[in-house]
Amino acid sequence: MVTVIERALLFIIMLRLISGSIEITAAALMYKFNDLEKAFYINTLLALVGPVILIVTTGIALLGLADKISLTRMVCLFAGIFLILFSLKSE
Repeated sequence: MVTVIERALLFIIMLRLISGSIEITAAALMYKFNDLEKAFYINTLLALVGPVILIVTTGIALLGLADKISLTRMVCLFAGIFLILFSLKSE
C-alpha cells in the first residue's frame, strides 16, 4: 500500500529537517572553534532561525488546513505565535 503525503506536510517535514541540520551544524562549529565568543555569535544566529522556521511551518500548515479551520481560529493561532515571540523579546 502506497502512502501519499500531502504537499504541505512534506514542506513542513523538509523545513524541520533543514532546521535540525542547521542546529547540528552550529553545534559542530561551536565545538570546532572552541571559542566562547564565536559560540555566542553562532548561537545568536540560531536565535533568528528558530522563530522563522516556526512561523513558516505554521503558515504552511494553516494554508494546508485552510478549508478545515475557521478564519477566527487562524487569527488566534498567529496571535499566539506573535505573543510568544514578543514575550521572548520583552524585558
